[in-house]
Amino acid sequence: MPTSFALSDVFLAEVDQRLRAFVDRQRPLISGPELNPLLEAAEDFLSGGKRLRPAFCYWGWRGAGGGDDPAIFTAAASLELLQASALIHDDVMDASDLRRGRPAAHRRFQALHEESGWQGSAEQFGEGAAVLLGSLLLVWSSEMWRTSGLPAASLAAAERVHDQMRTELMCGQYLDLLEQAHGGGTFESALRVALHKSGKYSVEQPLRLGLLLAARAEEPWIDRLCVDYGQKVGIAFQLRDDVLGVFGDPVETGKPAGDDLREGKRTMLIARALSEATPRQAADVRLLLGDPKLEEDGVRRLREIIEETGALAASEEMIKRYLDDALACLESAPITAEAREALRELAIAATSRRS
Repeated sequence: MPTSFALSDVFLAEVDQRLRAFVDRQRPLISGPELNPLLEAAEDFLSGGKRLRPAFCYWGWRGAGGGDDPAIFTAAASLELLQASALIHDDVMDASDLRRGRPAAHRRFQALHEESGWQGSAEQFGEGAAVLLGSLLLVWSSEMWRTSGLPAASLAAAERVHDQMRTELMCGQYLDLLEQAHGGGTFESALRVALHKSGKYSVEQPLRLGLLLAARAEEPWIDRLCVDYGQKVGIAFQLRDDVLGVFGDPVETGKPAGDDLREGKRTMLIARALSEATPRQAADVRLLLGDPKLEEDGVRRLREIIEETGALAASEEMIKRYLDDALACLESAPITAEAREALRELAIAATSRRS
């Protein structure tokens, strides 16, 4: 993602520095040869990422009049720990092999077991260790937020939303599992999953947290901005993610081509394709989707169906419409001019990204 005003090198460096400092404080608790692999995996996993969630939180803070308190960077950076936790758990549930071009956490621990010649199932060990790592990062996320150094009144104003965001994420993960288990699903049900699992916690709630930390009250204009801008950008963000999961360049996404198809993800893109498919096309989708050994020919066939049914074009149109609506609502929002421009850039970056 190109550097912009909203995601400047200075901002990214602040977030990275806060994450490193927090992890360094945990070293006395996670020391010794047995626990070092856990800490190293956490550090490696936190070294990448687009930092969108901290950015939405930070610019919410600035938009509501928050000043140059350095503690806001710590609070915002804690959302990266939540994101890392979600991704690690997601990879276990989806049996993904790669994340950002490197072995997923459970594959990393599986390899450790195999290379060490330990007893028992290496695969089971890898999955168990990854679940624990994801849970550890979830705990750290709350600790980093709570000890960020922001005033108690600010943290208290945002506490309800902070709790709600994590609950929504976990419910979204379960709804995602349920959607795949049902094997069918409508566009509306896929949208519900996307909102809970990604859209709300990626954009709407981080923005709301930043606004509440600065304003210290849940004012009506804050809710309007978070719904009219944040929720729309969040949906467009997930729609873009759906497209990348099927058509993305592996060099850019860090995952094999068509990986979402092998995992059988019941995305809005797939739901739209099935709703418009011919009986033959629908049969092919049901036969191929979710096959972990899906070859390139199968990926190609599913891509053809998604394009032929108009699902890809419809998704691109929805992304544009949601983005346009979100940007329009920024114009009347009672936020600082600096934040308005930053949030405009963040919306575009989140919905037009290549990876």
